Amino acid sequence: MRTGGRIALVGAISQYNATMPAAGPDNLFQAAAKELTLRGMLVSSYFDLFPEWIGRAAGWLADGTLRTEETVFEGIDQAPAAFLGMMRGANTGKMLVRLDG
Repeated sequence: MRTGGRIALVGAISQYNATMPAAGPDNLFQAAAKELTLRGMLVSSYFDLFPEWIGRAAGWLADGTLRTEETVFEGIDQAPAAFLGMMRGANTGKMLVRLDG
């Protein structure tokens, strides 16, 4: 990081069901020495911007500028496996179950 850099602290969902404390950085002295800013971010703090985001993102999805990744299981009988896989972090992007029919 450059001196004065900003770091968004995101990804806490990966620790929701942790049974042990998450390992922390061992170089916080470097963060202090470089006068970094570490700031948490909650999506709920930005709900007021969702209408603007939807308008922009819809266009980007349509023209291919914004791409998404997803993991798809086929058939309702695969829903339990998809759920368990999602809880283990086995998916890339959204975990989806495509229904037959």
